Amino acid sequence: MDRRSFMAASAVTLVMPLAAQAAEHYKPGLVKQLLADGKTVVIDFTTEWCTTCAAQKRTMAAVRQSNPAYDENIIFVTSDYDIYGQKELARELNIPRRSTIVALKGEEELARIVAGTSKKQIKELLDAALTAAIA
Repeated sequence: MDRRSFMAASAVTLVMPLAAQAAEHYKPGLVKQLLADGKTVVIDFTTEWCTTCAAQKRTMAAVRQSNPAYDENIIFVTSDYDIYGQKELARELNIPRRSTIVALKGEEELARIVAGTSKKQIKELLDAALTAAIA
């Protein structure tokens, strides 16, 4: 294998796990449309500067990587709390603050974490979403 092919293959190998961890960025109407389409959605109300949010992201990535079924069956959406924290979706869901993660399917809230960062909490939320998604 020549150097160029090796570098390209290495880049793909490094990026693939990150691509699997990707989330859609919230825009008005996105979540309602996904739910109307029968999808199970996990929404992360986060900010760039929040240390609790960063800890949640690291833990969420580790839990998602441990079970590919999460990414196969759940749509992950990130919502910038600084922009959308006082908008319609956040008000409808009674989101109290940044670092809130909510799992939804249809009209039902499946699970919620507010400022929790433990692997156990995040795994329980994702398991609840996965169970609803495959039901």
